[in-house]
Amino acid sequence: MAENGHIASLLSVLPDSPGVYQFYDKEDKLLYIGKAKSLKKRVSSYFQKERHEYGKTNVMVRKVADIRTIVVDTEMDALLLENSLIKKHQPRYNVSLKDDKTYPWICIKNERFPRIFSTRKIIRDGSEYFGPFTSGKMVNTLLELVSKLYKIRNCAFVLSEENIAKNKFKVCLEFQIGNCLGPCEAKQSQEEYDRSIKDIRQILKGNIQLVIGHLKGVMEEYSEAYKFEEAQLIKEKLIDLEKFQRKSVVVNPSIHNVDVFSIITEDDSAYVNFLRVMNGSIIQGHTVEMKRKLDETNEELLEMAMVDLRTRFYSEATEILLPLEISLDIPGATLTVPKIGDKKHLLLLSEANVRNYIREKQLQLEKQHPENKVFKLMELMKKELRLSELPKHIECFDNSNIQGAYPVAAMSVFKDGKPSKKDYRHFNIKTVEGPDDFASMEEVIYRRYRRMLDEAQELPQLIVIDGGKGQLSSAMESLEKLKLRGKIAVIGIAKRLEEIYYPDDPYPLYIDKKSETLRIIQQLRDEVHRFGITHHRKRREKGTIKTELNEINGIGDATATELLRALKSVKQIRLASKEQLAEIIGASKAEKVWRHFNPLN
Repeated sequence: MAENGHIASLLSVLPDSPGVYQFYDKEDKLLYIGKAKSLKKRVSSYFQKERHEYGKTNVMVRKVADIRTIVVDTEMDALLLENSLIKKHQPRYNVSLKDDKTYPWICIKNERFPRIFSTRKIIRDGSEYFGPFTSGKMVNTLLELVSKLYKIRNCAFVLSEENIAKNKFKVCLEFQIGNCLGPCEAKQSQEEYDRSIKDIRQILKGNIQLVIGHLKGVMEEYSEAYKFEEAQLIKEKLIDLEKFQRKSVVVNPSIHNVDVFSIITEDDSAYVNFLRVMNGSIIQGHTVEMKRKLDETNEELLEMAMVDLRTRFYSEATEILLPLEISLDIPGATLTVPKIGDKKHLLLLSEANVRNYIREKQLQLEKQHPENKVFKLMELMKKELRLSELPKHIECFDNSNIQGAYPVAAMSVFKDGKPSKKDYRHFNIKTVEGPDDFASMEEVIYRRYRRMLDEAQELPQLIVIDGGKGQLSSAMESLEKLKLRGKIAVIGIAKRLEEIYYPDDPYPLYIDKKSETLRIIQQLRDEVHRFGITHHRKRREKGTIKTELNEINGIGDATATELLRALKSVKQIRLASKEQLAEIIGASKAEKVWRHFNPLN
């Protein structure tokens, strides 16, 4: 790609070191922020190609009028700085990370006899914050567990030594019902209270096993000292802790201080899931959606999301599990792509969370905008059937005959992926003698679309022929005569439904048996079969009845039809009296019909 003199001079002095680069247009508007292991190689690559694969990249590069760089020590520093600058400036061509929520934390307040509570606001006063948690339910579960195991105050009194010594406070109802041990009146020592806080801190960090080990030691001490009531209280705490741990352990408890990331991309969106694992327990989980703007690879998207999520959730995990290799050095952490075992199970669990997130998002969109579901189905069918436009209107044809008798054809119609039964049609074959399916299909297709053209009706986007290459060829001959070849997509479906044939293509297309496209085609064919067989049966029955009445000497089609219209069936005609028949067709013909059904009288 050609570059102007100013850009060329900037490229010539770029350093071969890690850093962040920023592209600006001629109006000094920031277009794009990127990070690089080597600024010289990465930035120069944009201007060395005549044409980039991704159209938006070509557009962006043509707009670049100035380049500014920031040199850093490591690629990791570059990634962190890139993430920070993108959030601050939100350039047009950068990936947008769709997640502007604030998440709850659990706070251990920096004070004597610390309170523990949830908050969405962090105050830098020396208090400890655990989280953030993406689930308010998880926060409530942890706080309920803490309050059940330990007697922690929830009042806002300033419990300084001086205030307690002056008896400024009185125990409240919480003390009376056993939820607090009364530190406000010096009924609980600070040392005892701090021991509880120490355990709670480990629980919030996910180190439940350490707390369990500690409590077991305390329980044994009480037992050896014959303090059985105190030992029983500790035992009850252990039972609650182990019950909580069993609910959250998903893999080997030896997997400790690990982050798990997985990524799934769909069109221009990427979804990244993050799991935080301590002692085999998932203590945090979150999924973010990223909107791809240029030609970012999965590796680049995963790097960006990983740094953002680890920063946001204050993770210092020493091992990171990933679904693919990335060339990034993270100080203090090893990157692993597991192939088997418990770590692979964690990665699969993370991927399952991504798929569940996508599925829930789609369901919400479908509830809010039902038309989106139809559009996605039409897009899928267009892609899988290799069509040039969305198949919003589909017509399917099938022939029905029994040994050449009463040949008919039927047409089912689907609009927006659903049956449009008011548009179904059946056809009595008029020009074909004998069982000739090819000629019958040719006649029906011609009649149908000749009439649509004459009446200026809107043509379908897709015609489906229930039959193989022969019937498809016959249909194409009629469309050729009508000069509609190439204006409507036509496919044939063989007896084995997964085989789709196209005109002039000797090889069939095979569609995934689980595909929604195949389900629609299956339904189209079932409907045309049902509609065609019903019509064929009615015509055959009508023909059979008339044949029986026509066997009567002197009774023709007009008389037979008149009798059937009046008495509805041959059975009623057989049971009718001469007088009843005479009222319908006259005495002479009534005598002949009555004698036919009553020969012995």
